Amino acid sequence: MPVATYEQYCDMLNKAQKDGYAYAAINVTSTSTANAALKAFSDMKSDGIIQVSTGGGKFASGQGVNDMALGAISLAQHVHLMAEKYDVMIALHTDHCHPEHVESFLEPLLKESEKRVAKGEKPLFNSHMFDGSVLPLAENLKTSKDLHERCQKLGIILEIETGIVGGEEDGVNNEDAPSDKLYTSPEEMVEVAKTLRPIGPFMYAATFGNVHGVYKPGNVKLRPDILKNGQDAVIKELGEESRHWLVFHGGSGSELSEIHETLGYGVIKMNIDTDTQYAYTRPVVDHMFTNYDQVLKVEGEVGSKKHYDPRAWSKKAENGMTERIAQAIKDLKSEGKTIYR
Repeated sequence: MPVATYEQYCDMLNKAQKDGYAYAAINVTSTSTANAALKAFSDMKSDGIIQVSTGGGKFASGQGVNDMALGAISLAQHVHLMAEKYDVMIALHTDHCHPEHVESFLEPLLKESEKRVAKGEKPLFNSHMFDGSVLPLAENLKTSKDLHERCQKLGIILEIETGIVGGEEDGVNNEDAPSDKLYTSPEEMVEVAKTLRPIGPFMYAATFGNVHGVYKPGNVKLRPDILKNGQDAVIKELGEESRHWLVFHGGSGSELSEIHETLGYGVIKMNIDTDTQYAYTRPVVDHMFTNYDQVLKVEGEVGSKKHYDPRAWSKKAENGMTERIAQAIKDLKSEGKTIYR
């Protein structure tokens, strides 16, 4: 199925909110990890979101180029081609773009979409995230409003964040963030709706104690009630039609019951990166340890080409990642949920 249109993407997100499930949004850094995600969505008959971060884009462009926007464009083009071979709906998204990367990351991607739309084609990405959470709220919303207006003209959905997701991801460290910043207030959620909703639909990463990175179950102290209280405040002041499409960042280590609770409060997208990184790498480690004397030319021997051929271990890596995404899809209750006909 081709990558979703704007209307199809809106249908996906509305249906998820109405029926109480969320889409797994998988960070990818290569054609291999993108292929793993595509297969997982197809295997589970679930629509899904594939996303690229600034660091992921930079890596995908290669060490000789190191261009985060160009790498993201390359991965998006790959997904556009490969999605045609699958029977579910795929949306393309870019993850956390902090203010200092707007010019070098978001701007080139928006220009690429402008060129495509001018030719009568779909934009390259379905949605982009601007993470202005490091800014004062007024400044965050000013930039978000400008980007939202520009995205809407192209048929692109903007995702924003207020509050701060703790932990560390993609080189951004918020491990020492003030505790009050880890929880978005109802007043903030109302202000966001007032500012952005009149322009068009958007996604919103409100924070409720979630953290990026690796944590054992029980070590993450989530407060899903933050989301409920904020949604209630928005609905009371602005009406049901202003209910937020919420995004869950930093889900690793979260209890399944807490994940399910957030679905009832309007979470329609959950970002998954840390767990799929491990799932991709773990089979490679096993392959290398098990076949130590085959992947290395030990003591004058020649090794075994069929063992050190990157295709041998990367297939195992893809399968491991696909299996982990399938579990995430089950956890988010999107198995068998597709608007593709």
